[in-house]
Amino acid sequence: MKATLFTLAVAFAAAGVSVPVFARDALPQATQQVLALKDGSTLYVFRDGKMAKEDRYGRAAYLKQGEVLELADGRKVPAVGNEVA
Repeated sequence: MKATLFTLAVAFAAAGVSVPVFARDALPQATQQVLALKDGSTLYVFRDGKMAKEDRYGRAAYLKQGEVLELADGRKVPAVGNEVA
C-alpha cells in the first residue's frame, strides 16, 4: 500500500512539473510582438492589443493602465491591459 501511494505521489509531482512547460511553449503563438524594455524586462503584445510584462528574471510583473514603458531602442509605448504571460 505504501509503495502504491509513493508511486502515485511521484507521478503527480512529475505531472505538475511538466504542466508549466507546455504553458510556456504556447506563449510565442499567442503573442504578436515581443519587445525588450530598457530595464531588462520583456513586454508581450498579444493579437488583441493587450499587453503583459515580464521582469528580467522571467516573473510576471504588474502593468498599470496607461503606464508609459521605454523600449530598449528609446521608443515609448503606453501600456494597454495587464495580462499574465
